[in-house]
Amino acid sequence: MAPGHPFDPDLLDSVIKAYDVRGIVPDQFTPALATAIGAAFVEVLKIRVADGGPGAVVVGQDMRDTGDELVAAFADGVTSRGVDVVMLGCTSTDELYFASGSRSLPGAMFTASHNPAAYNGIKLCRAGAAPVGTDTGLAEIRRLVEQGIEHLAGPFEGTRGRLSTADVLADYARFLRDLVPLADIRPLRVVVDAGNGMAGLTVPAVLGTDAGLPALPLTMDEMYFDLDGNFPNHEANPIEPENLRDLQAAVRTTGADLGLAFDGDADRCFVIDERGEPVSPSTITGLIAARELQRVPGATILYNLICSRAVPEVIAEHGGQAVRTRVGHSYIKAEMARTGAIFGGEHSGHFYFADFWRADSGLLAAMHVMAALGATPVGTGLSHMLTTYNRYVASGEINSVVADVPAALEMIRQAYGGVDGVLVDELDGLTVTLPQGWFNLRSSNTEPLLRLNAEAADEPTMSAIRDEVLGRVRHT
Repeated sequence: MAPGHPFDPDLLDSVIKAYDVRGIVPDQFTPALATAIGAAFVEVLKIRVADGGPGAVVVGQDMRDTGDELVAAFADGVTSRGVDVVMLGCTSTDELYFASGSRSLPGAMFTASHNPAAYNGIKLCRAGAAPVGTDTGLAEIRRLVEQGIEHLAGPFEGTRGRLSTADVLADYARFLRDLVPLADIRPLRVVVDAGNGMAGLTVPAVLGTDAGLPALPLTMDEMYFDLDGNFPNHEANPIEPENLRDLQAAVRTTGADLGLAFDGDADRCFVIDERGEPVSPSTITGLIAARELQRVPGATILYNLICSRAVPEVIAEHGGQAVRTRVGHSYIKAEMARTGAIFGGEHSGHFYFADFWRADSGLLAAMHVMAALGATPVGTGLSHMLTTYNRYVASGEINSVVADVPAALEMIRQAYGGVDGVLVDELDGLTVTLPQGWFNLRSSNTEPLLRLNAEAADEPTMSAIRDEVLGRVRHT
């Protein structure tokens, strides 16, 4: 390779995504790349004290086997530019956000979230847990890495940064408990499937007594709490129905009040009701929105455009201001900052809280659900409590491989645009509002896929919308 260009652009395209870094180790994501990203992170964010920055980065990692080597390499890149690294060890992503927010330091979380064991990656944030995505620094980091960070800026001549360690788990646990008190709820039985991911560390600290906090009125049945990046029981990806089956069976068998399923880095949470049935994240968004509007009347709440139409209805009914956004955490967090929103929800199971530095936390969302259920009379089922927030029938996200994504989107736009009674907007892909329902069709950031979400008042109508759109897309 030419001097100053140590990384192939095609490789970087495959690893540096819109919101994070993610790839197969070591075929795509290598320690050398982690080192270069660490150095570029310092330069783009101007972290050094001499540049007016805080002079340190907090770094966490999930339970994947490749984490230690990649974290060490990244830390080498950061410290080579004169910046200290505070190693947090194994954390959840929202615990890393807590460290970044509470210490006002930029952060790096080494995780591939819900991806299989062969993957690893990095989620980067600025001080205060502010996101680093394509438009907020990640594209510039990629450019410096491709050009060769060590050649572009020259060797750093100052003192090398230092390494230290910190454990923030107990502080994180206390912070979440203060945000959503659970001490006075009625007793609940909860089954938690950690998927061998980081919830196996954080749930016992926050909901149990591992962090030295008082016991809560919760009986917890733990599933797959051993931290194991090889995921021996099932992938830590609760958006896939097959990964929820063990939890659903356990809820039914134990007669639990609810079940909770977390992804690998525990920033997403999916809920199972007392019947063993999955609860739509849109329904959880509506519930939390109503709770937050009780606390801050008239506030702004965000929801992404594939959430159920029940969400803006609930927000309006509770006196709030509903703002619709694109899909993706960097868009949600930026819009929260712009609008002053107190909460935001995504249909993928990400929930964002202004009093948690606008960051997402699966465990904090779960605590809202338990607080709401725990305030109801004994015998009230979660499914009954959520009836008011669960009004429509949704298709779930359906992927279609297409040869030409822009052409397929244009074909759908032409088919529905200009039809009487039909509204089409292009905030994120195409959202088409029909007299009998709606659908959104948008492209994947990384694959030749179109993702369809459809919704209507009843199953036959939703199925008709879904099948008509899929028939057009898959026969182009």
